[in-house]
Amino acid sequence: MKIAVIPGDGIGSEITKQGKKVLRTVAHKYKFDLEYEDVLLGGSALDEKRTPLPEETIRICQNSEAVLLGAVGGPKWDHFPGNLRPEAGLLGIRKALGVFANLRPAILFPELKSASNLKDEVLGKGLDIMIVRELLGGAYFGEKNTVNIKGGQKAWDTISYSSFEIDRITRKSFEIARKRNKKLTLVDKSNVLESSKLWRKIVGKISREYSDVEVSCMYVDNAAMQLIRDPAQFDVILTENMFGDILSDEASMLTGSLGMLPSASVRGDSFGLYEPVHGSAPDIAGCNKANPIGTIMSAAMMLKYSFNRADIAENIKNAVSEVLSGGYRTPDIAVKNSKIVGTEEMGDLICKKI
Repeated sequence: MKIAVIPGDGIGSEITKQGKKVLRTVAHKYKFDLEYEDVLLGGSALDEKRTPLPEETIRICQNSEAVLLGAVGGPKWDHFPGNLRPEAGLLGIRKALGVFANLRPAILFPELKSASNLKDEVLGKGLDIMIVRELLGGAYFGEKNTVNIKGGQKAWDTISYSSFEIDRITRKSFEIARKRNKKLTLVDKSNVLESSKLWRKIVGKISREYSDVEVSCMYVDNAAMQLIRDPAQFDVILTENMFGDILSDEASMLTGSLGMLPSASVRGDSFGLYEPVHGSAPDIAGCNKANPIGTIMSAAMMLKYSFNRADIAENIKNAVSEVLSGGYRTPDIAVKNSKIVGTEEMGDLICKKI
């Protein structure tokens, strides 16, 4: 296995260290070779290379079988122009690698039900939602500008999608739904947006090829409400870039902490970019307080989707569950009587259970 590792900024180096530790542990247990190389992206790349996305980073990632990323960004670089901010490096590497589908699972471990803001009767036996977000189109990549006009300024961002872009992520979503509970919800705003009307048209057409999957459509404002009112109704949610960005963060908080959740950005082959959904948390960087579970679960997703080792991914998930069952918590998910541990110790505890 050849992996590129992007520690990034803030707590990124601490959490990717734990991800690598878990990967080394399973490589030893399951007897496979593991090769990885650290590369720069975001603020750390700006500091050393004067660009958020060095060419060397692109080359090494393109020559790897998968990429594990920590976190990018921080207030240190907020004064940079948009094309030089750390986030530009993140958007750039996604585009350079051609990863068009972002898989954001919102999984509530039973041991953490008390950390969720929702009532027990809403959570039921737990949550397992997969949000599939289109990653390379929409307002984030469409035409944008700011111009001076009489009396002030005018700015715009264009939501633009081609039928090809919608088609490929729709098929990916149906394949994922087939392997889960065969239920897919398209979230759009087709009562207002022309782009959403095209999404609904193409999804409806492709759905006829997947007659075993139940399909429904929901406006994004209603979906935001339903995720709080009755999250268990969802299995796979398919949506465009900006809607997916917002809804996936909302769904992640149903689980109690952003620090718990992984994500995968994939394309048509086995390659993927894997990262936790949380930010760089510069306020706790270097304090041994960051929750590494999101990164460790991202490594598990990597093994499942890029290396076809669902068995190892399940082993890691079970190890995390065992540690949580033992009462161990990082500060962000701690409750009364928790055994509070740091980033390093949480990684060690999980490795011991693998």
